[in-house]
Amino acid sequence: MSSTFGEKIKISIFGESHGEGIGVVIDGLPAGERIDMDAVLEQMARRAPGRDKTATPRKESDLPKILSGMLGDTLTGAPLCAVIENTNTRSQDYGNLMTKPRPGHSDYTAFVKYKGSNDVRGGGHFSGRLTAPLVFAGAVCRQILAEKGIEIAAHIKSIGSVSDKPFDPVFIAPELIKRLNSSSFALIDESVEEKMRDEVEAARTELDSVGGTVECAVTGLPAGLGEPMFDGVEGAIAKAVFGVPAVKGIEFGAGFELAKMRGSQSNDPFRFKDGKVVTETNNCGGILGGITDGMPLIFRAAIKPTPSIAREQKTVDLQSGENTVLTVKGRHDPCIVPRAVPVIEAVTAIAVINLL
Repeated sequence: MSSTFGEKIKISIFGESHGEGIGVVIDGLPAGERIDMDAVLEQMARRAPGRDKTATPRKESDLPKILSGMLGDTLTGAPLCAVIENTNTRSQDYGNLMTKPRPGHSDYTAFVKYKGSNDVRGGGHFSGRLTAPLVFAGAVCRQILAEKGIEIAAHIKSIGSVSDKPFDPVFIAPELIKRLNSSSFALIDESVEEKMRDEVEAARTELDSVGGTVECAVTGLPAGLGEPMFDGVEGAIAKAVFGVPAVKGIEFGAGFELAKMRGSQSNDPFRFKDGKVVTETNNCGGILGGITDGMPLIFRAAIKPTPSIAREQKTVDLQSGENTVLTVKGRHDPCIVPRAVPVIEAVTAIAVINLL
């Protein structure tokens, strides 16, 4: 089982949802960089459970303990290792999952691949709990990127049938980026928050869950990053984003809407502005031929509904070989989209810093 990403800046995620702890090792970080731990903790708090009605009531402090790689507030150049303790587990809630896999979850596929040895408690290594060390790694990387003028921000594009305004594809104000980066329910149009919360609450009261989309933008990227074909920017970011549990789709720029357009509509006209080549529109999402063009890099990720729901569901008993039903116990998010926002930002930072 391998959970690593990156070549220049390489991260390795370890741990399981109900184990002693979870964490990350980051190789290749430059020595001498100062890291603002308060800013790191702010990002981790945006993802942490038990702080909003849309999230699981499981509460974890999510305070990373640095084992190596930092002296005071400065990176030493050695592998940076951080561990986050699991303190609020209820493993007894998962006893019936050893032989009855949850629909929509990794229980069955992991059972087959790892010959029944996989840890099903809380999803084990497949759990969204593992996104905590991802956010830690991304929070470190994005501070290094910010020094180069590269900023990352994401927002809840939709929950169920309720949608937020999209990013301006050509210009994203620094003030908006700053506001989104500090929000636990990140929206461009904050007036839609109540409707989104109503959508989540309706699912929760019906013992169900609801999904949505997250839109992410990267500004300040120079033109010329990436390679054609198999090492393109879209591929690098998509690989990182699909490492986030529950992500089932990604589109860049106008995405699938491009299939409805003619070339005269989809092409982004070039022009000079202040001595720099820009595009008047940004249907390509800041990427052409797998290479950045200097415009904002914009993509959207589809987040499926939380598979662990309290409704009775059909499944199988792997021990008896019979069809059966399952009622999932435990504490689960009726909607993981708000907590997914800082995670998408984090993995984007990890992908982008490798492109540099």
